[in-house]
Amino acid sequence: MANVAVSSLSKQTHDELAVTYAALILHDEGLQISSQNLVKLINASGNKVDSFWPSMFAKALSGRSVSDFLLGGGDGGQAAPAPAAAGAQAPAGKTEAKKDDKKKAPEPPKEEEDVGMGGLFD
Repeated sequence: MANVAVSSLSKQTHDELAVTYAALILHDEGLQISSQNLVKLINASGNKVDSFWPSMFAKALSGRSVSDFLLGGGDGGQAAPAPAAAGAQAPAGKTEAKKDDKKKAPEPPKEEEDVGMGGLFD
């Protein structure tokens, strides 16, 4: 999507992206993702969106952890897998692999790179 000119986007796609970016900016700044804040940010960016978008996004994100949503890829409407039974035995050879995985140190976080918004907020 980064290589597509904003002017070539459909109205619906433009509006959805503008509200999505505004919601992400509000989240990143630690501000409440409300309909009013979304509208203020979108208007300040020089964009116009249909009036239902900000309220729809605000309601959809209300009471949710945006960080968890972003890191988890959303819930997708599927339940989490059930945990294994307490007495269940691991298949042969799998126990050693799991022990080795626990010993590895976590990778250091990668530096954030500046990604253009395709002129959406220019």
